[in-house]
Amino acid sequence: MFFDHIEAAPADPILGLTEAFKNDPREGKINLGAGVYQNEDGVNPILNCVKAAEKKILETETSKSYLPITGLPEYGRIVRELIFGKDSQIVTAERAVTCHCPGGTGALRMGADFIKQQNVASTIWICDPTWANHYQIAANAGLNFERYPYYDRATHGLAFDRMLETLSQAKEGDVVLLHACCHNPTGIDPTVEQWEQIADFLKEKKLLPFMDFAYQGFGRGIEEDAQGLRIIASRCPEMLIASSFSKNLGLYNERVGALTIVCQDKDSAARVLSQLKITIRSSISNPPAHGEKIVTTVLSDVNLRAQWEEELAEMRNRIRDMRVLLAAKLKEYGAGDFDFVVEQNGMFSFSGLNKEQVEALKKDHGIYIVGSGRICVACINTRNVEPLAKAIAAVVKA
Repeated sequence: MFFDHIEAAPADPILGLTEAFKNDPREGKINLGAGVYQNEDGVNPILNCVKAAEKKILETETSKSYLPITGLPEYGRIVRELIFGKDSQIVTAERAVTCHCPGGTGALRMGADFIKQQNVASTIWICDPTWANHYQIAANAGLNFERYPYYDRATHGLAFDRMLETLSQAKEGDVVLLHACCHNPTGIDPTVEQWEQIADFLKEKKLLPFMDFAYQGFGRGIEEDAQGLRIIASRCPEMLIASSFSKNLGLYNERVGALTIVCQDKDSAARVLSQLKITIRSSISNPPAHGEKIVTTVLSDVNLRAQWEEELAEMRNRIRDMRVLLAAKLKEYGAGDFDFVVEQNGMFSFSGLNKEQVEALKKDHGIYIVGSGRICVACINTRNVEPLAKAIAAVVKA
């Protein structure tokens, strides 16, 4: 038979963890492995601005015809203005082009495919640790990948010097994948000064930046989270950005992402767009419409935009409050100094727990986190933080 030789693939480390959590019969179990925002009630909510936009779309929509290959022009404009700022020279000079992709993952894959198909580069440098799918996307697109260090376990901070030292081995023309903010899985972002050094380094070495921008607005703010990316854009005339509205608009299952490519000038951008259309056409043909229309409706309506910014701030502030509360509770129960958790950004925290401690949390306390020690802070609430802190203290002191 044709398929008899195919072996079962290992379970996805995060999806497999969720399945194990569901099958755990214990009351009071806690799942901190998921990569979605949850409110105080443990629910992944639909934003009110999204509900209002969907109502407006339902009332005014007259057709389900295909979108353009790259998505609605208005969507592309909104994405670029959100990334670079409305008055950015990149926007006003039309140096960048954008296509709607199925989520941030789709944008990363389209970007990797474009790099390979157009012989832009053959090697991409990816930080270690990172979101595990980065490696698979690069490999499946036919790119070679190298790793550069990012996390310093001793300081629970950024291994900045080792990062640049390793990247100094990159060859001119190589691609460097960077998390623009809210680094997954560590929650550690470069400072403004470090972003400036990174930008100068990339420019000097003639390396191509590829920014994964999945969490804009989840760290310090919409504008603040774009600061590192904009610093790099001010030094490097060409770059790729994979962005997503899964988190900041809660559109996880709508798969709303975008690939934006910045070029030296408008003419180059037009040529890039023509080839990018071929990449998309042979992959997904046309993008899905509903989520894109939600984003376009919310961000082009003054009132809905204001509502979105308010709801986004509420999510961001709740995550920040849970960081502070968790660190305080861990100190209260004698787990040691976890103040570094407060300094991290976004949905995730690298807890510093080792694999044995992670396994003990699952086995003895019904608490599920990723084997690397990554915790989804967005899944912590005032009801589960107490048993969580007690359990972590128990395994740390064991």
